[in-house]
Amino acid sequence: MRHARRPRPPATLRRSFVTPEGVDLQLELGGAGTRAAAFLIDVVMMLVVLIVATIALFAFNQATRADIAGILWLIGAFCLRNGWFVLFEMGERGATPGKRLMGLRVIARDGARLTAGAVLARNAMREIEVFLPLSFLGAQAAAGTADAFLTIFALAWSGIFLFFPLFNRDRLRVGDLVAGTWVVQAVRRTLAADLGAHADRPRRMFPDAALALYGVHELHALEDVIRGGDALARITVAAAIRRKAGLADDGDDDGFLADYYAALCARLEGGLLVGRRRRDKFSVAGR
Repeated sequence: MRHARRPRPPATLRRSFVTPEGVDLQLELGGAGTRAAAFLIDVVMMLVVLIVATIALFAFNQATRADIAGILWLIGAFCLRNGWFVLFEMGERGATPGKRLMGLRVIARDGARLTAGAVLARNAMREIEVFLPLSFLGAQAAAGTADAFLTIFALAWSGIFLFFPLFNRDRLRVGDLVAGTWVVQAVRRTLAADLGAHADRPRRMFPDAALALYGVHELHALEDVIRGGDALARITVAAAIRRKAGLADDGDDDGFLADYYAALCARLEGGLLVGRRRRDKFSVAGR
């Protein structure tokens, strides 16, 4: 008797993301369509900047009768299409304007901090994937030397890389594979001091050195752990904080985490009032 084949479970974009403290934060990867939309938004924004710069260079060229406008335009276009992605993704949000509008951000797949080297690597690959072949094709077309073979080759080359995320389960570009990065759905939130705010008990007091261990990024991760309902994650995080801060274990992990969260939130918000902001445990406040 033949048994009916069981249907495959639907593919999911949720992935395990383990922090250095051993906490597993379940993250949602950005879909191929969402990432494509973010890229198009960034391209449109860059085109607007390029058009404005072109008009300015044309006016400069007419006023000075200099022949360097074309060279400046080429240099500026190269710096724009590379610097746009690199500088924005190196920022605190880890996202270009297009990614921010689509609710995306770039993170390191190993759970560590996103490094400048990783950002440079993933965006250097985009130059090879898209911009160089299309720029070469555009230059040849403008000179009237672009034949059918060159056109098909350039479009096929870019198309292979553009559609590459559709053929792997993590929706990775080649640049993501090289750099070890993910593009994930960003969780929009603010510092929520309401966790445990109405607890009918006296709060624990923490020394400043214990609160100085972490920044805003870890505060958000701690909020995920407290709200997530995973008892093992709360035990793991509470033990990690106590070990790093040199605090005694009183056996009340939930109360400890709620009090530590409220104290850390108050400390970070107090720092914002005087112009100091610590992004994460790797950074220095005010930098």
